[in-house]
Amino acid sequence: MTRKPEGELRRGWTTGACATAATKAALAGLWGDGIPARVSIVLPKGEVPEFEVVDARVGAGWAEAGIVKDAGDDPDVTHGVTVRVRVEASSGGVVFAAGEGVGTVTKPGLPIGIGEPAINPVPRSMMDQEVAAAAVAYGAAPDVQITVSVPGGAQIALKTWNPRLGIAGGLSILGTTGIVRPFSCAAWIASIHRGIDVARADGLTHVAGCTGNTSEKVVQEMFALPDHAMLDMGDFAGGLLKYLAKAPDGQSIAHLTIGGGIGKMTKLAQGAIDLHSGRSQVDFDRLAAQYDRPDVAGANTALQVYDMLGAGFAEDVARDAKAAAERLLDGSGVACSTVVIDRAGTVIGRA
Repeated sequence: MTRKPEGELRRGWTTGACATAATKAALAGLWGDGIPARVSIVLPKGEVPEFEVVDARVGAGWAEAGIVKDAGDDPDVTHGVTVRVRVEASSGGVVFAAGEGVGTVTKPGLPIGIGEPAINPVPRSMMDQEVAAAAVAYGAAPDVQITVSVPGGAQIALKTWNPRLGIAGGLSILGTTGIVRPFSCAAWIASIHRGIDVARADGLTHVAGCTGNTSEKVVQEMFALPDHAMLDMGDFAGGLLKYLAKAPDGQSIAHLTIGGGIGKMTKLAQGAIDLHSGRSQVDFDRLAAQYDRPDVAGANTALQVYDMLGAGFAEDVARDAKAAAERLLDGSGVACSTVVIDRAGTVIGRA
C-alpha cells in the first residue's frame, strides 16, 4: 500500500514546463553566448520556477538542451525522464516536431490535429513565447523548428492512455499550468474527458468505463469494443457520467457500459460517484435493512455479502448501479448497462 508522505506534498513540473525550459536554454545556445547551466521560465499563472539544464549540445545551426522532469510527490510515470529540445532554423515561424519518444496524433478529438506531434496547446504557446522573447533579446528572426524528444518515452507511453487515444509512438507533452499537483484527481478525470472526446470524434456509439483491468478485459471482450472505446474510469464514475451527460447536441455516443468488481459496483449502486476506498464505503447497515438480514450489517466486504445472499445480490447490484448511473445521465440520450464481476473475472451480475 502506498503511504502518503509526512507533511505537505511537494509539487512538480509538467513535461510542457520542462520542454519550455529546455527550449529557452537551447535558444541561448543557438542565438546567444551558449547554453546556461540553469534557466527559469514564467508559467501561465505567473510562477517562475528554475530548472537545471542537462545534456547541453551545440552544433552547426542547431542547439540542444535537456531538463529532467521532477514530478514532486506525484506518482507520475514520467517522473525522472529527460525532456530534450533541439532548436534549428525553420522555413518560417515556429514549427513543432516529434523526436524520439514523443507521440504523433492519429485520431480526431484531441486538441491537436491528426499528423501533428503530441505537444498540447498550452506548452506550444509557452514555447512560442520563449521564441519571441529570445528573438528580440538576440536580434534573431523567430523562425525556429522545435523538436521535442523524451528518450525511452515510447515504452513509458504504453503505461498511459496514449495508445488508446490514438497517440502513436510516444508520450504527450502536457500541462495547462506547468505544475504537477501531487495525487490530483483532476488529471485522471481530464484523461477520461479526452477519451470521450476521441470516441465521439471517431463516431463510436458504444463506450465502456470500468473500475479496473479485469473488468475492462471482460467488458471489452463481451461487447467486442475497440481499445479507444474503453474509458479508464477507475474510481471516477462521476467524472465519466457527468461529462457524458452534458454532451453537445448530435454527439454520437448512445450506449455506456459500466463494469467493475462487486465492491465498487455496490458503492455505485448506493449512490457513490467516487468509488475510491478512502472516499466512499459500502453501507452494510443499509444492505442489512434492504434484505432484512441483520447479519449482513457485520460483513466486512461486498463480496462477503454476495457469499451470504447469493447470486441475486449481484443482480440487484447491477440493476441498482444502472439506475444510479441513469440518474446522472438523465436527458442525455445515453443508455446504460452494467456488468458486475468477481475477483476471477467471472460475470456474476448484469443489467
